Amino acid sequence: MDAMAELCAEQGYEATKIADIVRRARVARKTLYDNFDGKEELFLASFDSAVEDAFGRVEEACKGAEAGWADRVAAGLRAFLAYIAENPAAARVCLVEAISATPTASARYDAAVQRFIELLGRNAPPETGLPDTLEETLVGGVAWILHQRIRRGETEQALDLTPELLDFLLSPYQGVGKSK
Repeated sequence: MDAMAELCAEQGYEATKIADIVRRARVARKTLYDNFDGKEELFLASFDSAVEDAFGRVEEACKGAEAGWADRVAAGLRAFLAYIAENPAAARVCLVEAISATPTASARYDAAVQRFIELLGRNAPPETGLPDTLEETLVGGVAWILHQRIRRGETEQALDLTPELLDFLLSPYQGVGKSK
């Protein structure tokens, strides 16, 4: 799975061939097919593993934060950005390649984004009177910014985005932009 992620990060899903994967992973083609039905299944396993790892870190950070909702959101964001900085190949698989690799990968991407939307909703202040699509908009905005940074090869600087992205995530709940 690591070989798949690395190759997709380097050359994209479409250009990655089974021969490249077995060479990078230093396994026989038979070994790959004993474990996976093919390239797509291997890609999906790599994606699923990365999402579970990232989501677990974010969820744990939220739970371990101080009692305030803003602290939970900040801790979750920092954990997510740290994951991206530490795992550039996995980040590219999840936030760039999965969107267009295959229809199944795209559906898994949508499901993963939905999990993060729900997690934000659980950690944001309740009953704000804000639009029902707020968390979707916020998570989508963060995902788009990270998508762009990953495409430019700037994953190692992901944590540098913390102040700006945290302001973006918190400001609607804190009343920024409301008429007085």
